[in-house]
Amino acid sequence: MQRRQLIHAAAATLASSVGMTAHSQTATAWPDRPVKFILSQPPGSGPDNVARLLSERLAKALGQAVVIENKPGGQNVIGAQAAARSAPDGNSFYFATTAALVTNRHLFKAMPYDPQKDFAAVAFIAKSPFAVLVRADSPISSMQDLVARSKTSPGKLSVANEGPRTFGGIIARLINARTRMEANLVAYASVGVAVQDVLGGHSDAVVADLASTAQLVKQGRLRLLAVTSGKRVAGWDSIPALSEMIPQFEMVGWFALVAPTGTPVAIVQRMHREVNTLLADAEVAQRMLTIGPMAEPLSSPDAVEAFLKQEHERWADVAKEIGLLPE
Repeated sequence: MQRRQLIHAAAATLASSVGMTAHSQTATAWPDRPVKFILSQPPGSGPDNVARLLSERLAKALGQAVVIENKPGGQNVIGAQAAARSAPDGNSFYFATTAALVTNRHLFKAMPYDPQKDFAAVAFIAKSPFAVLVRADSPISSMQDLVARSKTSPGKLSVANEGPRTFGGIIARLINARTRMEANLVAYASVGVAVQDVLGGHSDAVVADLASTAQLVKQGRLRLLAVTSGKRVAGWDSIPALSEMIPQFEMVGWFALVAPTGTPVAIVQRMHREVNTLLADAEVAQRMLTIGPMAEPLSSPDAVEAFLKQEHERWADVAKEIGLLPE
């Protein structure tokens, strides 16, 4: 009996050893050809700029080119579907945004991909705050002033945004609800057009991502009233966070790297380590901040997965609060 137990124990140890060796070999041999990052946004967009910043350095670390493949359109659906259908061999990753992995579930009754089942979490990249802005010569000097003026003339003060079913539009609706503002939320075809209308004096304020409006603020053409992150943004320390006025308010876009479900764990872990090493580099973090997003790596793929789960739960509450229904 004892001899049989020893044989079984030896066999189990051998199997474990073989499994660990195979696991190690998978990570060591990978990548043996160029790695692809699929994006749902066009070249020159915020996510694209961040992805290219990282891809250049990742290529050196991995010893293979990291190719950016832009598949914009369909409110991120086209790119997300392409990424979900990619072979789970470690050569295709999805550089995803909040919309693709979380908010789309609350916007569409049916989607050709499942953001929770079709992807494995790899690394968290950064948070991208939005902002409430007015024209630089506007008499509106603060968020408190904006709210007060909206209540003085209900429905007359206008807040431009990309539309009720976009991230900026949802933030605008949530601000309206939580401050009990009586602003007229005006939808535009793009954030660029919305900003131009504010600059032209046709709208009183705009909710837009900080990355796309930062230069206009620095040029003295727009005035920042508040950022939508949970705390003040580095480099914009004099600008209050909305959470200082609205307790626990935090509505930011974010970028995360995910892989098609079934991608070998060893590859997921290796990519996670390589990305986190880059994000810990002060020069990379500063260059990213210049683009707009704030690097905020998480400790492991499991931590990224837990964050995504929390975001799904939080957005379910937000959707209910503002009456956002899938179509």
